Amino acid sequence: MTLEELDRTLRAYDGVRVLEAQDDLFYLYDPGADLPPERQQPFATVVTGDHYEQVSRLDESGSWRLNLGLTKTTYTDLFGPVPTERDADWVLASGHDYAARDTLMPHPFYASQYWIAIVDPTGLDRLLPLIDEAYTFAARKYSNHQARQTS
Repeated sequence: MTLEELDRTLRAYDGVRVLEAQDDLFYLYDPGADLPPERQQPFATVVTGDHYEQVSRLDESGSWRLNLGLTKTTYTDLFGPVPTERDADWVLASGHDYAARDTLMPHPFYASQYWIAIVDPTGLDRLLPLIDEAYTFAARKYSNHQARQTS
């Protein structure tokens, strides 16, 4: 799978807005395109380089990493309890090689918020259910927030 294929897939979901910074992509559920900055939490991100951290070694091979925010239930079904210990660089000690390619793993920094990551995924089929969940979870959070604002 190419980054372009993944990007087209994520942009095809209803209500998705994409923010770009340093060639990275941040996919938000924002059907009105009016979320205030403090509510702009992406449900998926694509990081294309080592400008935030080097643990995935993306610059070495021109790689990229997909990150998805999941529910606690799905995260723990995949990986068990979230890691809580961090090394000197604040990388979570999950026992995973964060530079491994095409391997689903906890996110190196945000696993404690139930985020997962995969560097250079080769296929979309196994990721689609996880992308669907991240999107649905974001839409549900958006809807819940909107309901609280109108009540």
